Amino acid sequence: MPELPEVEVVRRGLARWVAHRPVASAEVLHPRAVRRHLAGGEDFARRLGGVTFATPHRRGKYLWLPVEDAGFSVLAHLGMSGQLLVKTEAAPDEKHLRIRIRFADALGTELRFVDQRTFGGLSLHENTAEGLPEVIAHIARDPLDPDFDEESFHTALRRRRTTVKRALLDQSLISGVGNIYADEALWRARLHYDRPTATLTRPKSAELLGHVREVMTAALGVGGTSFDSLYVNVNGESGYFDRSLDAYGREDEPCRRCGTPMRRRPWMNRSSYFCPRCQRAPRAVPA
Repeated sequence: MPELPEVEVVRRGLARWVAHRPVASAEVLHPRAVRRHLAGGEDFARRLGGVTFATPHRRGKYLWLPVEDAGFSVLAHLGMSGQLLVKTEAAPDEKHLRIRIRFADALGTELRFVDQRTFGGLSLHENTAEGLPEVIAHIARDPLDPDFDEESFHTALRRRRTTVKRALLDQSLISGVGNIYADEALWRARLHYDRPTATLTRPKSAELLGHVREVMTAALGVGGTSFDSLYVNVNGESGYFDRSLDAYGREDEPCRRCGTPMRRRPWMNRSSYFCPRCQRAPRAVPA
């Protein structure tokens, strides 16, 4: 699933090409693309006809298009291969086109949801008083949010009986951080992924948070991370941060800091990449 930088790149594209445009019609071409909209595809298409999209928003990895003066939003779940593309009306349909949204203006472009693996989808949800789709109201603020509470983050780290990478991926604690950027931030902070959060001092957790922000900001600057053609922005272009990764995907390559071969370890059905010298494993605690 795309992480915060990739989703933010898509959000910015939607803000430019979709915000404040009136919808003429919506067409659902595959039922799985609206499976999270429990009322079904016909209801999804009917409710979008005639509405106007407001400025798109994001919290962590979650992206939504509020509907002006309607109290609900279109929540986008990109999954592993979902793409929101702005295409000219005359452009040929993509092989895995799932939803098409046509506009009632004269700009000549439409919004398409394309998803090869059909893990993602669009759905309509009522908004909370804060303007979030109600189904994601429990998601914590992300580290690029100006209202992110650093002190509460540190306190939560100290209180939880968990490890640092698990904490970074806990969307109820801090949103938007996934496997790639967690490994990158931990490498920069010289922290092993299994370091207990209770051992982190306030300065160390602040340093880690700073590295999370740095790596995400750097990724945003080059359009995010693309390892294949499945993650693209609204214009179908890939990101280039994969060329700048210091940890993720670099097994057996020399650490950019000390030259020690990087290692990969299985971790929660994923992989963790780290330097065994710069990121020392925590000592075992006697039983």
